[in-house]
Amino acid sequence: MTPGARTQAAIELLDAVIAAARGNGAAADTLIARYFATRRYAGSKDRRAVRELVYAAIRRAGEVPASGRAALLAVAADDPALAATFDGSVHGPAPVGDAERAAPGGIMPAWLADALAASGVSTEQQAALIDRAPLDVRVNRLLADPAALAAQLGGEPIAGLPGALRLPAGTNVDGLGGQVEVQDAGSQIVSLAAQATPGQSVVDLCAGGGGKTLALAAAMANTGRILAADVDRGRLSRLSPRANRAGVTIVETRLLDPRREAEALADWAEAADCVLIDAPCSGTGTWRRNPEARWRLTPDRLDRFAAQQRHVLDVGAGLVRPGGALVYIVCSLLDAEGADRVAAFMAERPGWVAAPLDLPAGSAHGAGIRLDPLRHGTDGFFVARLIRPC
Repeated sequence: MTPGARTQAAIELLDAVIAAARGNGAAADTLIARYFATRRYAGSKDRRAVRELVYAAIRRAGEVPASGRAALLAVAADDPALAATFDGSVHGPAPVGDAERAAPGGIMPAWLADALAASGVSTEQQAALIDRAPLDVRVNRLLADPAALAAQLGGEPIAGLPGALRLPAGTNVDGLGGQVEVQDAGSQIVSLAAQATPGQSVVDLCAGGGGKTLALAAAMANTGRILAADVDRGRLSRLSPRANRAGVTIVETRLLDPRREAEALADWAEAADCVLIDAPCSGTGTWRRNPEARWRLTPDRLDRFAAQQRHVLDVGAGLVRPGGALVYIVCSLLDAEGADRVAAFMAERPGWVAAPLDLPAGSAHGAGIRLDPLRHGTDGFFVARLIRPC
């Protein structure tokens, strides 16, 4: 592809990303994969260059841009080589008109910036939410030696996380099978709040594809019981193959019907040593990986997440044995989903207490711990460990 053709491809993809953000369509990564699946002529360098242009434009525009062209013109304003590709060449974009305007820059929509500021997130912390993310993995110590893999892949151990490595950008881990799981250091840190030990009975109530389920299984040395449950059939279906590759045998999966979860989990009522809830949330802490997600969030959608969080906390509380723990996690820095949600839960349940957490990283916040990219080098998370009275 010529430089102009790469620019035009990025514009077309940005148009698709903008439309998907407005219509709750597919994520940018999915749209990029689909685009190049029908354009086999594009080589790996072309795909990488176009992808970088797309994400540079997404990160630069805080509000949803008017068009992909306007979004990329904003990047071109600081990149003379990119600006030169708007020359009307074959397969390239048309020259820039006198009246054309680039999309305004910014970190995020104004209402979100205000909500994060009210949650104690500074402007500098907000800006770090859209930086590029590192490549972190959790080494499966059931199958591999972390030191050997670090030497093989050139990775660096992550302090306080046995088996965690930060790998060079672009490292290909696809051929390692169940030896590693790609998992942000923050996700690994908050999983430690479960304090899972061999022989326990644990419920991962919003298990999804099973990243935290497999971390729990490793902490339990593959002994005990884990029930991994979710209402999303597609995501949950990916867990069993991952568990098989990882050599994990203690996980049972269970698909739940929304709003009928307690009925389906009656056999686990008041039986779990720990219930881990990685709750559905806005994902404000994961924008480094999905920067267009900040274009999708609205106040109404945030309210819907809050209602889901209240519901899963209600369900999870009924599964915890007396003296057991409920671990609540959101990949968000908004208090409405984290500290405030936990405070409301405890106000409604006299006797429940928040246990102190000693994690490898994080800052005390409300009844729990908060992680953010600027201070801790991780995705953004809030986690609290709540103990049911005996």
